[in-house]
Amino acid sequence: MATRMKLKLKTVFVLYFMVSLLGLVYALMQLGQRCDCSEHDLPKDRTISRLRGELHRLQEQMKKSDATKQPQKQPAKPTVFVITPTYARLVQKAELTRLSQTFLHVPQLHWIVVEDSPHKTPLVTDLLVKSGLTYTHLYMLTAKDRKLQEGDPSWLKPRGVEQRNEGLRWLREDRRAQPGGDNQQGVVYFADDDNTYSLQIFEEMRSTQRVSVWPVGLVGGMKYERPVVEGGKVVRFHTGWRPSRPFPMDMAGFAVSLKLVLANPEACFDGEAPMGFLESSFLQGLVTMDELEPKADNCSKVLVWHTRTEKPKMKREEALQAQGLGSDRAVEV
Repeated sequence: MATRMKLKLKTVFVLYFMVSLLGLVYALMQLGQRCDCSEHDLPKDRTISRLRGELHRLQEQMKKSDATKQPQKQPAKPTVFVITPTYARLVQKAELTRLSQTFLHVPQLHWIVVEDSPHKTPLVTDLLVKSGLTYTHLYMLTAKDRKLQEGDPSWLKPRGVEQRNEGLRWLREDRRAQPGGDNQQGVVYFADDDNTYSLQIFEEMRSTQRVSVWPVGLVGGMKYERPVVEGGKVVRFHTGWRPSRPFPMDMAGFAVSLKLVLANPEACFDGEAPMGFLESSFLQGLVTMDELEPKADNCSKVLVWHTRTEKPKMKREEALQAQGLGSDRAVEV
């Protein structure tokens, strides 16, 4: 009986093993065979297609939304062309460095630097190259008989006349060679290298149509000089010296439209003008008092100052030089 039971169990085990083995062999044979599961994939394909369509629709909506949010392109600002006369002296590099670093904060500015020299000097050339500004470097030597001599008061002869006129000459030739010719937008300003300028004054002058004007501080022996405005028009000038002059203003107190400069090729500064009449010699042929455009809150704010750097005293340097112990001349100051 026990022997018979053992045989039955053995037979069952062998049959189970054979069936399992056949099943495994069949499964292995099915590996790599194509499965016809199109009926199962169809709903999945439809879902993927629908999601792709929804994604495309949302992307298009986002593009349209971004397009409406983008600010419209602003027209380019008119360029401010700044003409600066300069001459060699101990404080020249310091003055030009300070001025150039002010101009770095003014967008759309072109600096025209004109040296009172028979050639371009290495000091000014190197400073301009390193300035990071758009610039033009020129030179024009002042005639000896028009130069101030040692000990002359600063008011005795006008300074920077030839240099400003050279800047105007270059500007007219260069702009006419550009597309647009005489119709180009811009403003011309005469900035001496020793004055102090608020950044706001450059934004004020950009909208100049003919000649714009504003106060200048610390000039003419006064706290400030300025055009007096009534009803939006300049009616007179607050000045302490000869208010009867056609335009009793400082050089730093006005800017001129580029179009006006180009339309009047003969307009320039007269080196023979009487003392205090240099600005008037340039403006008289360009504008009338009634046409002046008051800026700086109707000429009630001072945004430029006629500062002057004190001439350095070199007594100790001269004493050391006499002993052969002076500062190294190769060190640029």
